[in-house]
Amino acid sequence: MSAIPHPGRNKAAVPHKMSLGKRIRRDFQKHWTLYLLFLPVLAYFLIFKYAPMAGLAISFQNYKAAKGIQGSQWVGFMHFRNFFNDPYLPRLLRNTVTIALSTLIFSFPMPILLALLINELRSKALSRTVQTISYIPHFISTVVVCGIIRGLVDRTGGVTMLLHALFGMPVTNMLYEPSYFVPIYIVSDIWSNIGWNSIVYLSALTAIDQELYEAARVDGANKWHQIIHVTIPCLVPTIIIMFILKVGKVFDVGYEKVMLLYTPLTYETADVINTYVYRRGFGGGAGETVNLSYSTAVGFFNSVVCFMLVYFTNKLTQKMGGNSLW
Repeated sequence: MSAIPHPGRNKAAVPHKMSLGKRIRRDFQKHWTLYLLFLPVLAYFLIFKYAPMAGLAISFQNYKAAKGIQGSQWVGFMHFRNFFNDPYLPRLLRNTVTIALSTLIFSFPMPILLALLINELRSKALSRTVQTISYIPHFISTVVVCGIIRGLVDRTGGVTMLLHALFGMPVTNMLYEPSYFVPIYIVSDIWSNIGWNSIVYLSALTAIDQELYEAARVDGANKWHQIIHVTIPCLVPTIIIMFILKVGKVFDVGYEKVMLLYTPLTYETADVINTYVYRRGFGGGAGETVNLSYSTAVGFFNSVVCFMLVYFTNKLTQKMGGNSLW
């Protein structure tokens, strides 16, 4: 009869009882190739994301490039107070929230709808062709996209003339009209990103168990019922995760496209926090002085707000359905 081992005799051999250092070394020896592949990603975030955070110190200084961070005068929260008292603040917040929420409402569902439509195509060749065509706009440079937009909405542009012929809209350069800026931005954003953003949803659709569809067909469900009761519920976790990430960018409206499209005539509806930060930081217009400290303070405020939105949205979705980022 074999002897019964003592409960504590092989305690060190149990993996979960190992020290953290030993577990890391053991995992590295087993998966060293994966760690090697991860190194470039880690280096990217350390160099371009975390290292520049040291520069946030200048938001609390009257920064002078000649003196550097160490020699510049500390002014505390002066730049934050100036921003909260800035006469442009209501306009910046209104425009930023308007463009961000419009993008969230109109752009966010479009990749989901496109993924559902592509998933229903029976021809694999047609499905791949549609996917490829929808991906192409994402790889076009923002500068080129904005050049195309400027040409289409000019006085003699195709979109301007088409809207004039169909709806009697006045023949004008639409980018000089404040009321047209947000629709132009939203439509171009959908066109540029709908295909690329649908990839994650198409991947989630391929992971759905086909037995669920078979069971639904046995119960008499048609194609529409299968989408409503099988496909969409299985997509909900992915949709929630992508929604949380999207909410985190509500105040981080892409300033590249805005800067390439807006003019002083459309500041009323187009000027957002990020473009204002750029102009104040680098003197983007006549009469606007360079103030890196003020610009950094505004950008810091913007980042804090984005983080809080992600945090509370994550908590809300966690309580409502149990799906969250962490």
